[in-house]
Amino acid sequence: MLGTLGDLVEDIVVRLGGPINIASDTNALVVRRRGGSAANVAVSAVRAGFAARFIGQVGSDAHGGVLIDALRADGVEVVCPRGGRTGTVVVLVDQQGERTMLSDRGSCGDLADPDPRWLDGLSALHVPLYSLLDGALAQTAATLIQWAHERGILVSIDASSAAVIIAHGVDRVVEMFEALRPEVLLCNELEAACLGDAVDPRRFGGRVTVVKHGSGSSMVTEVGRNSVAVPTPHIDNVRDTTGAGDAFAAGFLTALIAGEGMVAATNAGHAIAGRAIVVASAQAD
Repeated sequence: MLGTLGDLVEDIVVRLGGPINIASDTNALVVRRRGGSAANVAVSAVRAGFAARFIGQVGSDAHGGVLIDALRADGVEVVCPRGGRTGTVVVLVDQQGERTMLSDRGSCGDLADPDPRWLDGLSALHVPLYSLLDGALAQTAATLIQWAHERGILVSIDASSAAVIIAHGVDRVVEMFEALRPEVLLCNELEAACLGDAVDPRRFGGRVTVVKHGSGSSMVTEVGRNSVAVPTPHIDNVRDTTGAGDAFAAGFLTALIAGEGMVAATNAGHAIAGRAIVVASAQAD
């Protein structure tokens, strides 16, 4: 089973019909759906045929209940205390499929009082960087990661956002990785550029770093081996890349749990991410 720790929020996806007309109207298609990086990874894992558990907090409002029900309907096991208000992320998708996110995490960061039973049955624990920075959730995440290491559960961290890394401080983020010692670090090219040499798994006591380059090859750096470029399959008519990074994480980690090597796991990540892009792009049409 793959466990994910972090956010479950409402996504309001705004697909722009053209350039934004400042101080005036812009045609758009607006879609509401369940979101949150950790929740997305769990759902993608289940859709790929694996068991997954989401761990996080949502608000005690009606939106929170709807999101939990949606997650369970997708087949995800849910550990989700309620309290505060549910978070919302506005995702602006331009005509090239590029995303800009406006985030209000609500009570996602308030998850406290970790329980060792949350880790029961897990083979891997995946934690987005968002879950490691502030509030009670950051301490909860550090505690669960320590317990995971003690139990021999694989720990994965996603660097999540170049803007978040810069805002929090590159040095602080690097020190955090060194303290938490994830076996797996996932990042895109912007996040890797922010972290510099710190993406080397030897720097933070890990096993592997995967740097994704959009439609280009992903670079896999595994301790004791030469770095390998793994090509990303071509996809026509990409309109929306929402959820691709989370889907990649699900595909990569579930393949790793199943005993695949790093290159095969990267190919699995590409395959699951590709499916997510095709679905999102079809919805954009």
